[in-house]
Amino acid sequence: MRAMARPSDAEKQVLSGAAASRDDAKSKVLAAIGALVDGGRAEWSRSASGEIELRLSTGEVFVLGAVSVTRVG
Repeated sequence: MRAMARPSDAEKQVLSGAAASRDDAKSKVLAAIGALVDGGRAEWSRSASGEIELRLSTGEVFVLGAVSVTRVG
């Protein structure tokens, strides 16, 4: 069985930068969704299964996951 190589310091920096970038992108998406809700153009709620559902005033429905947004209607 082959042992996995450990990441170099440069690779660690790239990986931590990607994680920070992903967190920044997620916070921007949540801020935009919050603006839709505050503006009356969307509603969000927690479903019986615990998922967060976003319902736009135009009728589309999305499930907000930990790392994804899925259109369900």
